[in-house]
Amino acid sequence: MSTTIRPELSDKSKYWIEKHRYYELKHFCLQYPIWKKAYASLDSLATRPADLAVFSKTRNISSPVEKCAEARLYYLDRMKLVEQAAIGADPELAEYLLRAVTEGISFECLKLRLEIPCCKDTYYDRYRKFFWLLNKTRG
Repeated sequence: MSTTIRPELSDKSKYWIEKHRYYELKHFCLQYPIWKKAYASLDSLATRPADLAVFSKTRNISSPVEKCAEARLYYLDRMKLVEQAAIGADPELAEYLLRAVTEGISFECLKLRLEIPCCKDTYYDRYRKFFWLLNKTRG
């Protein structure tokens, strides 16, 4: 059975963020696999403009190439935001943090399957730092 991190820390914690903001950021991160898949699939859509409407959440652009480029930037920006927060939290644990926050993997699973090279306290400190950094950059 996995341990669930408390959604709200003491407001005296250096990485404190409001409980509902934490949930918002957590669900933002869980969309990462969707963005990655959409980003990859946009390469072949430049020739099929009708399909771009599914991915493009931006203003009306008449050129299929522009639509594709803009949609790819939309997903790339979000993926980089999550990746940079993971690197900022701890460059050595970034790979593990990224898997945890984008796939919902627990520390126990990281320890058993991926052999994360740190203890539980260190991991959760970096986990909290990740969300604190993401909160700062996402605004």
